[in-house]
Amino acid sequence: MKRVVITGMGVISPAGNDINSFWTNIVNGRSNAASITRFNAANFKTHFAAEVKDFNPAALLDRNEIKRSDLYTQYALAAAKQAVEDSGFDMHQVDPFDVGVILGSAQGGFETFEHQLKEYYAGDGTPHFNPFFIPKALVNMASGLISIKYGFMGINFSTASACATANTSIMDALNYIRWGKAKIIVTGGADAPISEGSIGGYNALKALSTRNDSPEAASRPFDVERDGFVMGEGAGVLVLEEYEHAKARGAKIYAEVAGAAMTSDAYHITATHPEGKGAIRGMKLALEDGGINIDEVNYVNAHATSTPVGDLSEARAINAVFGGNANFAVSATKSMTGHLLGAAGAIEAIISVKAIQDNIIPPTINTTTIDPEVPAGLHIVTKEAINKQVNVALSNTFGFGGHNGIAVFRKV
Repeated sequence: MKRVVITGMGVISPAGNDINSFWTNIVNGRSNAASITRFNAANFKTHFAAEVKDFNPAALLDRNEIKRSDLYTQYALAAAKQAVEDSGFDMHQVDPFDVGVILGSAQGGFETFEHQLKEYYAGDGTPHFNPFFIPKALVNMASGLISIKYGFMGINFSTASACATANTSIMDALNYIRWGKAKIIVTGGADAPISEGSIGGYNALKALSTRNDSPEAASRPFDVERDGFVMGEGAGVLVLEEYEHAKARGAKIYAEVAGAAMTSDAYHITATHPEGKGAIRGMKLALEDGGINIDEVNYVNAHATSTPVGDLSEARAINAVFGGNANFAVSATKSMTGHLLGAAGAIEAIISVKAIQDNIIPPTINTTTIDPEVPAGLHIVTKEAINKQVNVALSNTFGFGGHNGIAVFRKV
């Protein structure tokens, strides 16, 4: 079976708009939640989110690209530019049909959809719609525009599995390269869900934290006082490449994508299975796919969004799989980035890879008193990052609808 490695990475996130600043902020445990600036949230139950800061699309994209793209697509294009440049492959030396894009989104052009309908209902009922309304709103458009921008003519599609989206994309990219259907695939996820409709909708689900007096401390995974997740936004993009191809061109290799798996809870539209049945099976399958023993795993980047039910079911699932492994630690980095929905798995894949590269496990911030129902033997890194040899890292993502996506990364 062909091996698949990561040769490029790019990120646009609340914690930073390039890999170095992003990783520095994650390692140093900096919260990125603050009052929403994009609209007046005073009448909403939640007044804060983890917004992308200092993002200027005009510095990266031309006027037509901006005009024809939703914010989520702009994030994806910007992160893809970083990843492609970081990978350094020369399109003049690669068959364009050997290079593909698999990049997903949970909500796609939600902001475009919301804005267009607001304009329509505020008018006289005459259907004056922006000619770019549909292309901007489509969930597959980020993937399509990346391929158009760079001339990637291979496999091209988007995945949508809610908060498991990016790991689904990574798994698909891994398998297509393994099967010999591509040499290089640009993959990951992007979302821009900080809008009135999105915040209001998640408030109605009682999914978001309402800790408006201290937003920087609102995301507190596994903590006894957790009350919901903090909405985030952005994009994470990775360049996956067939190992021998990467080696032949002298590419920089960050890590290997050792294995991946998906399962379904088949339980509830929003809640995870209380016993973590799907998560347990998914983690075991991902390790099996990569030929990795449980005791080889050094780090688990938990999905842990800071919700009362979800964190507990995942903690039980992780303990059920790794309870006999004394050489691993867990952290929940959404405590710093917020929850980027369809992009979450991509930025957490980057965190997992950087943990392998630098032998550092980032912290779970804001968690002061671990819920007594969390299994006692689970080593959750809190407060500060720790130095630890990381040869294998596993990253969990779980989405509405019961989607479980797990990816495993290994030092090369």
